[in-house]
Amino acid sequence: MNRHLIIAIFVTIFASSTVAKSITIDNCGNPLVFSSVPERIVVHDMNMTDMVFALNLQDKIVGLTGITGWYKTSPEFDKLRGDIPELAPKYPTLENLISVQPDLFFAGWYYGMRPGGDVTPDTLAPFGIKTMILTESCVHLDKNRPIASMDLLFDDILRLGKVMQVENTAETLVAGWKSELSAIKTRTANRKKRRVFLLDGPADAPFTAGKFAIPDAMITAAGGVNVTHNLDTSWGRTSWEAVAAANPEFLVLLDYQTGNGASDTFKFLQEHPVMSETDAVKNEHWIGLRYEELTPGPANIHAIKKMAEAMHLGSH
Repeated sequence: MNRHLIIAIFVTIFASSTVAKSITIDNCGNPLVFSSVPERIVVHDMNMTDMVFALNLQDKIVGLTGITGWYKTSPEFDKLRGDIPELAPKYPTLENLISVQPDLFFAGWYYGMRPGGDVTPDTLAPFGIKTMILTESCVHLDKNRPIASMDLLFDDILRLGKVMQVENTAETLVAGWKSELSAIKTRTANRKKRRVFLLDGPADAPFTAGKFAIPDAMITAAGGVNVTHNLDTSWGRTSWEAVAAANPEFLVLLDYQTGNGASDTFKFLQEHPVMSETDAVKNEHWIGLRYEELTPGPANIHAIKKMAEAMHLGSH
């Protein structure tokens, strides 16, 4: 056989094996396998979109969902987004997704998908659409998940980096974030750990973060203790009486940037019959943070820094 032909055959076989090499990541405890790098991505919600932006993958995004239906975007987000279309302002329909023929949908349970709903990994699979599930949301279908840690952010960035074959960028990001958190831990090490309560807006029953939601880990990283840590959920409801009995010293108020935002929520607490008696409300000790700062995403890191400064220095 001609020597050049033999070389050509080996090159072809090697190239084929390289292309065929699969990428496998953990997806809520199950393997998610990709035979090639996704070329068309749809992302739900600002926090997950921020993850994709952080890896400079805008050119792979063919659509976003769940951006303008609830929140106001920042100028920085709008600049990074450019002309990427929004397919649905809130939760997408199956038709919304199929219309742009993605090969990857990045979303989560109650972050664009509902168990038993029209859009799930099972309903998308027949159309060739794989679903990468936000790790924080896995607890909605698996109650045996570990409690929240900042690995919820780190691992999702690393998974996304592996799938998109930008692992070096992902690893560099995570290393930088860990360094920033280490510096915050050092600065707050000798400070009193404040009792902290997070509130997602005025309501008859407070909606807050339990032990499986990333704010629980963020509060710890900022040098505090989440007074609703014992809630056996990620995001859920408790009672005003239970929160008041814990007497929080510091408040984290979700700021949707409508009306006067977090200021309106704090005023609600000042007028509340039991919360008005807590140390945090009496001392006006609080901070307002945006949605994307309190759901798993790159904005978590700066939010922890702001939280630590406000918690220990008393500004808001």
